[in-house]
Amino acid sequence: MPDQFINRELSWLEFNQRVLEQAKRPNSPILERVKFLAITASNLDEFFQVRVGGLTMMRRSGSHARDLTGLTPSQQLTQIRKRCQEMSAEQYRILVEEIAPELDRNGLTHLQPKDLTPAERVGVDDYFSSFIFPMLTPLALESSQHAIALPSLQIVIATRLESADETRYAFVPIPINIPRFISVPREEGEGFVMLEDLVRFHLGDLFPRETITGTALFRLTRNTDIAVDEEDASDLIDDMKEVLSARRFSATVRLQLRTGAPRDITRLIQELTGTGPGQLYRVPGPLALAEFMQLALRPGFDHLREKQWTPQPAPSPDPAISIFEAIAAKDILLSHPYESFEPIVRLLQESADDPGVLSIKQVLYRTAEHSRIIDALIRAAQNGKQVTVLIELKARFDEARNLHQAAELQRAGVQVVYGVKGLKTHAKITLISRNEGGRLRRYVHLGTGNYNESTARLYTDISYLTCRPEYGADASLFFNAVTGRSKLVRLQKLAPAPTMLKQRVIELIEGETTRAEQGDKALIMAKMNSLQHPEIIAALYRASRAGVKIKLNVRGICCLKTGTRKEAKNIQVVSIIDRFLEHARIFYFHRGGDPDVYISSADWMVRNLDSRVELMSPIEDRSSKRRLIRILEACFKDNTNSFLLGSDGSSSPNQPGKGERPFRLQEHLYKQASKAARNHERQKATTFEPYLPNE
Repeated sequence: MPDQFINRELSWLEFNQRVLEQAKRPNSPILERVKFLAITASNLDEFFQVRVGGLTMMRRSGSHARDLTGLTPSQQLTQIRKRCQEMSAEQYRILVEEIAPELDRNGLTHLQPKDLTPAERVGVDDYFSSFIFPMLTPLALESSQHAIALPSLQIVIATRLESADETRYAFVPIPINIPRFISVPREEGEGFVMLEDLVRFHLGDLFPRETITGTALFRLTRNTDIAVDEEDASDLIDDMKEVLSARRFSATVRLQLRTGAPRDITRLIQELTGTGPGQLYRVPGPLALAEFMQLALRPGFDHLREKQWTPQPAPSPDPAISIFEAIAAKDILLSHPYESFEPIVRLLQESADDPGVLSIKQVLYRTAEHSRIIDALIRAAQNGKQVTVLIELKARFDEARNLHQAAELQRAGVQVVYGVKGLKTHAKITLISRNEGGRLRRYVHLGTGNYNESTARLYTDISYLTCRPEYGADASLFFNAVTGRSKLVRLQKLAPAPTMLKQRVIELIEGETTRAEQGDKALIMAKMNSLQHPEIIAALYRASRAGVKIKLNVRGICCLKTGTRKEAKNIQVVSIIDRFLEHARIFYFHRGGDPDVYISSADWMVRNLDSRVELMSPIEDRSSKRRLIRILEACFKDNTNSFLLGSDGSSSPNQPGKGERPFRLQEHLYKQASKAARNHERQKATTFEPYLPNE
């Protein structure tokens, strides 16, 4: 029923509001606040490109299909616009009234070119002449033109020019490969001039012997919800390249226009971009707030940021022994980024050089730009290993990188598979087969995050390393299915989507429901990015009615309604927004005191459970299971950076009660990792290890 759900898009916007709340925290270092402001803008850019782009296409096609809440695409777009206008107004209020004055007090002053002293102007003008002017490419609009190739997500200056015999218009895109914030050394602190302000100040240099009589700054967002038609795709690589090209000139879904633009220039921009009133957003400050991340990361201002939390070396695996020995001794669970991602990189690097390793199979979704994992796979193939990589070409916004890396791997002799037809492959799994004295042993890595060394320092994720035979057998069957089109029969341990994962989750929820109905203790705890699947939500409502206590930690979209209604009275939903992006998926089911605990690559969403290749993995090692349970329990203790979700999808911050100590989940987990690393180092320092003669 529609009244049981929250609209997915509006729920996502409330998540972005929670991120924006971090930019409002008066006690946070100022550049941390700038960082979160930039993240909200980057999030909105992607939201418009994908979600608004898709809804706009549906509306233009005449679709009146209704979502879970009963809203048509047109109705959703109307509500999205209203909420985004409110959010934009708040972003600029925070920037102008709170952040800018605080930056100024800390020696980072936003300056206009006209306000520079003569001495300051010399350096800035020289920089413009030497580095910026040669990079500018004005685009003239001829009277016969009805369109012009204006770039997406790039600031553009529209200019009205007059000479003795004509009035004309031209457009100057601001280069994206030049720093946005140009340093101006001052006696006290450091000022900065914004690139677009400097270009506008020097527009006369671009158009000599013409008079500039009007300018406007604007920025387009184009629809990227364009996908390969896999039914007709004869060559996936060529078709993916066509999609990437098409996105550069797709329909405009948002036009951001700096306030003060002349009416004739505004009309012209709207005509050229096909933008109606519903896509026009007027903003009272700098465009492209996502680029303020450059300011947040500005060198030399560490004192205006939070102290860095360095990923800690985990007590296991011990770097002094082979990683294969460490995994063979016991299962290993790592909590990133509190614990380093290096053991996963090391697993691939050792496998590339280990003479006993026969084969490596891995799924890659998003990798780092300069990936040591890719390097290790290439070296493994060059060393004669059988290397098979499923690289997902349809990973949105990473398609170009994945195309390039797939070509690199193929040239090295790696067997590359380009995903699964009709589905995105999002599972996080590596399988390594090793000859150990004439006996084959399989080592498996299962994770909740990508094989990406860069994001592994920014996202919270779980890694699980094991050589249990059942996991190795399941991993082999999984890879046979996704690379060889064999039937995916029921596995012993792993639950794959779209064939089994959803049903397994529903069975686990129903198991708790049955126990509650019988009067036994019943508890579900779950941590994920998003909750949207109607069947899962319906099963949770049934469990709540039966008396199951349900505690959900959902970072982003949550279409489930909490509140005092009978079906939701036992459900608590919290969202944690902190310095690291919460990305791990962990699921707990009490099961009469003998709990089932799982990690997964999948959120509880339709796209993950019905339209992607995903994996959910049980954690059977007792120590690892206890650790995951403690992480889940800590999620619901956070009273510093967590929010309680209400029945209408809005959020209210959790704060310490009277006499209650502040508790911050991410700080707690980092301190735990640091303590474990110190204890391990002390233990090593007091342990004598003798050299033993070879047998």
